[in-house]
Amino acid sequence: MIDHFGINCTDYASSQEFYDAILAVLGYTRQMDVGPATGYGTEGKPTFWIADAAAGDASGANREVHIAFSAADRAQVQEFYDTALRLGAESLHAPRLWPEYHPGYFGAFVRDPDGNNVEAVCHQA
Repeated sequence: MIDHFGINCTDYASSQEFYDAILAVLGYTRQMDVGPATGYGTEGKPTFWIADAAAGDASGANREVHIAFSAADRAQVQEFYDTALRLGAESLHAPRLWPEYHPGYFGAFVRDPDGNNVEAVCHQA
């Protein structure tokens, strides 16, 4: 069900140090560093992300959370996106390939009614 999720951190450097240490104890390491975001996991797959809250528009009392749901295929990603828009969600990114993440990463992003960044993603070559 959950492909990956992310939180925003007000002290990004301290959070990196904190998560580097505590997740190492559990066998997880940094898998990706993408600008102001760091992804942790194993075997090249980041499943937990931290991001610098100061780097985006996540300031304020309700900083957005990012959660990505696994989709079986690209058609499900499209249906997720279409359904969300029909329900009044704001489009953040229409369904497309995201080769900067990895080849075959196909995802769509919307903002839910509470302002969170919600994604559907499939990993097909």
